[in-house]
Amino acid sequence: MEFVHIPVLLEEVLAGLDIKPDGVYIDGTAGGAGHSKEIAKRLSDKGLLIALDRDPDAVAVSTERLQGLPARVFRCNYDEMQRVLHELEIEAADGILLDLGVSSHQLDTGERGFSYHVDAPLDMRMSQSGFSAADLVNTWPESEIARILFEYGEEKFARSIARKIAEAREKAPVSTTLELAELVKSGVPQKVRREKNPCKKTFQAIRIAVNGEFEHLEKGLEAAFECLKPGGRLAVITFHSLEDRIVKKQFAKWCQGCICPPDFPQCVCGREPEGKLVNRKPLVAAESELNNNIRSRSAKLRVIERR
Repeated sequence: MEFVHIPVLLEEVLAGLDIKPDGVYIDGTAGGAGHSKEIAKRLSDKGLLIALDRDPDAVAVSTERLQGLPARVFRCNYDEMQRVLHELEIEAADGILLDLGVSSHQLDTGERGFSYHVDAPLDMRMSQSGFSAADLVNTWPESEIARILFEYGEEKFARSIARKIAEAREKAPVSTTLELAELVKSGVPQKVRREKNPCKKTFQAIRIAVNGEFEHLEKGLEAAFECLKPGGRLAVITFHSLEDRIVKKQFAKWCQGCICPPDFPQCVCGREPEGKLVNRKPLVAAESELNNNIRSRSAKLRVIERR
């Protein structure tokens, strides 16, 4: 199986996780095992890398690429990592990585239905099972489609695009990526169509909704922090502002101490920070990486250490 994967912010991730040779590490979004393999290569026989992914293609490729290394691969979503640790009778991890969003393989495999450049069945399921993009587009109320386009895609023409979708599906189901792309184009002003392909935000929003990405992220962050040993680190790579906002807000919550009103003369809540930021600001790709990997352009890495 051809599964091209260039790990984003690799050196920054490895430094952020502060890898111990005999430690336990989890890559919650294994993909093509780019990060997983480099983490596992730094472990001794006493260490372990646990790679998780809900995409069966990623599980197959990761299993092959991690052979001979101290690693185990599981097919599940990263918000299930506590169950996996329990199965392995491991109490906690020394470091956890979440590389969010859609993988290069998923985008480049046209028949998976993630791309608006290739005509394919309207799918977008990372797990390759269950509710699909075609189900969403053809069954959700127009108002709900408009809502997710606005909230998840930050699409200012959400209502007109949703209206075009609703009108089209009354005649026949919207079943392919290029059909949807044409409806998106018809729902935005000509000026917007001339400036750039207007489909990105709509496809992003539908993908996020189909895969429940934000719900899994919120649950996954909580699960990951719970799985860390004291002194363990959680590294998260995001690729758009909505993901990064969720991560930033949760990290800030873990780093917050006293929550008493400011006019109290002294603290009575006794709250202590649960974590501390390893880097005050998110790390982004260096110029050399940007030149070699276009996917790194929007990547941001945040790392937190559990106290």
